[in-house]
Amino acid sequence: MILTLTINPAIDRTVTVDKLVFEDRGYILGRAESAGGRGINASQVIHAFGGKTLALLTSGGQAGQRMEKSLSGMGFPFEAVNVGSESRINLTVSDKQGLTVKLNELGAPIDAQELHAIHDLVEALLGKAHWLMICGSIQPGVPPHFYCELIELAKARGVKTLLDTDGEALQHALEAKPSVISPNQPEAERLLGRALLTRNQFLEAVVRIHAMGPESVILKLGSRGAIGMSEEGIFEALPPRVDVLSPIGSGDALDAAFVWSRDKGKTFAESLRWGVAAGTATAALPGIQFPSLRQTRAIYKQVEVRPVG
Repeated sequence: MILTLTINPAIDRTVTVDKLVFEDRGYILGRAESAGGRGINASQVIHAFGGKTLALLTSGGQAGQRMEKSLSGMGFPFEAVNVGSESRINLTVSDKQGLTVKLNELGAPIDAQELHAIHDLVEALLGKAHWLMICGSIQPGVPPHFYCELIELAKARGVKTLLDTDGEALQHALEAKPSVISPNQPEAERLLGRALLTRNQFLEAVVRIHAMGPESVILKLGSRGAIGMSEEGIFEALPPRVDVLSPIGSGDALDAAFVWSRDKGKTFAESLRWGVAAGTATAALPGIQFPSLRQTRAIYKQVEVRPVG
């Protein structure tokens, strides 16, 4: 089983408009609402691919109740730690040309007892898992080393970890040497304290981040694919050109497909190819939607993976 953990999930509200432009009106064409957050998104993809997944999350207030109701219709199991604070609501606005604006709430603080309950839930379920995917931001006031503790807990149980987060939480978690970290370009720039603009800079960034402790690194580059580094070497995965309708969730799909493939015993390079295929297939769908295995396989055949240097 692949566990996903989202301690700061949200209701994702998506509004589709005809155009997003300054100083002119746009018209709303549709709206939707569903449970979201990086780990929940990852579980959706793993489930769609036929994998076994369990989503762990926090849930609070009326927003949390609506989030759990949405999750109940997604087809995969989940377990929620009830917290006193209201779960957050995020807003995504996309137009027909693929231009997207995403506005996220920070999330409300959770207390030490609630954090302990999350820790205990993860610990209780690790014995059933091959992978733990730790995904997304932490709420204000959550100790930045919290993810580090969970990675160490998983390693002690022989469970591999993928970490997808940002800021202090990412910096501290590197100390625990997760199996994989998967920053996107802005997250890698914040981690390294420098802009990344060229292919050579991307390659150098992957090497530098790998030296910080993780066993493997995936640098997610959107429409440019991804660069990954593991003990197998450095690989570049180049996707085909597609008409991008909404890039939101593409990175989550990449993470999920990569872990799904690794869990099936595929190589790092092969799994990177599956990840880039899933991310690309997601970007070609409107709003916040995730592809089927059939849709992803069609893109997978067009993804080029090549070793670097």
